[in-house]
Amino acid sequence: MAAKRTPSEDLNLHNIVNLQFDRAAKHVKMPAGLLQQIKACNSVYYVQFPVRIGNRYQLFEGWRAEHSQHRKPLKGGIRYSRMVNQDEVIALAALMTYKCAIVNVPFGGSKGGVMVSPRKYTAEALERITRRFTAELIKKNFLGPGINVPAPDYGTGQRAMAWIADTYGAFHPGELDSLACVTGKPLSQGGIRGRREATGRGVVYGLREAFRHPKMMAEYGLTGSLEGKTVSVQGFGNVGFHAANILHVEDGAKIVAVGEWNGTITNPDGIDVPALGRWKKRKGTIHGFPGSTSTKKAGDCLEIPCDILIPAALENQITKANMKRIDCRILAEAANGPTTPAAEAHLLKKGVLVLPDIYMNSGGVTVSYFEWTKNLSHMRYGRLSKRVDEAQRERFVNATEALTSGKYPSKTRKALVEGVGEEALVNSGLEETMIEAFREIETIRRRHRKIEDLRTAAYVCAIQKVATSYLQMGIFP
Repeated sequence: MAAKRTPSEDLNLHNIVNLQFDRAAKHVKMPAGLLQQIKACNSVYYVQFPVRIGNRYQLFEGWRAEHSQHRKPLKGGIRYSRMVNQDEVIALAALMTYKCAIVNVPFGGSKGGVMVSPRKYTAEALERITRRFTAELIKKNFLGPGINVPAPDYGTGQRAMAWIADTYGAFHPGELDSLACVTGKPLSQGGIRGRREATGRGVVYGLREAFRHPKMMAEYGLTGSLEGKTVSVQGFGNVGFHAANILHVEDGAKIVAVGEWNGTITNPDGIDVPALGRWKKRKGTIHGFPGSTSTKKAGDCLEIPCDILIPAALENQITKANMKRIDCRILAEAANGPTTPAAEAHLLKKGVLVLPDIYMNSGGVTVSYFEWTKNLSHMRYGRLSKRVDEAQRERFVNATEALTSGKYPSKTRKALVEGVGEEALVNSGLEETMIEAFREIETIRRRHRKIEDLRTAAYVCAIQKVATSYLQMGIFP
């Protein structure tokens, strides 16, 4: 008997984002022309550029899409992947517009990409590619502190952002705010504490806030907090590692599976995430980690029974092909577009809570905003106030000890007296942002009888804010 074929579906991320937009736009009372403007990508720059690699020249393709200029500057990462194409970059730029609006970050949406596999090139070659692509963006005015501000994405990181900042500075000698041309930089190059962990931490803050709504959780058979909840994570890069690590260390969740591009490891008793991180750094792989069982199929982690599934890799991971094997109660989308519309419809009908990407992975752009403002102010957060804060705390602790004729244990006393520094302020700002955004989205879902899922509510939230901005600018009467 021939095997049953899975019905085909449209996996084009641009088409998927537009479909999700259209579903939400039906619930927004705005002029049709305004909605079309919000949906459309304003401009795309496509470039081919040569780079000398060894003794030969290679031609590379790159894109930078500017989806919406309703706020300035525009913001969005740069990814390096052989799978990058124009439609993907446009779709990701649109998602950036919407997520910035949802979390009240005053940026328009943008995105960039270079068709290159980072694993196949040396650091020297990648630096040449990055600097040349940066030069191309500068020439066309697609890069600058008040114009368009990139950040890391899949295949890039702090190192590449430092190369971009240095190249921009070389083209603009003496420009006071040149470091604000890009975010996600190393600390020594104008970065900010907490940026590396920001997207993963934002995912955790989103989950924590969901669990603060017991009536909502009860609908999905969940109670209490994140402590003891089973979690499966797809992707053990920057986002997946930090989300898993924070859930494991700070919240007491049990990470039962971790998947990478070359397979999955599982342990029903829980995986020690910090130890796994060290193992991967030494061995270059998650496989062989003590106490775990390995499989060679990367997608196995998506089908592990768990309370919370976190896809933190690439788009189109949960589709018609595997949607019936997904066994979780909460799907927390840390990646962009990991779930196709057909798969989401199936999961919603099945009773799965889907926490959408345009909310859940907005932690990165939120803390990028903090870094950008830090670069413009030329002042580290907490630098002026930390010692004053510590002095006030110490006086309070001393007074408490005097009144009670007792002494705090040394570790407790140290924790009570310690002043608030940059990382604590960044995390506090991120947590407040994620809490406020979740409550806005949930309020929309609760008040609109025809909106049943959080993704549609999140899009409605974004569309309303972008539309209001255009109206206030006078673009539409």
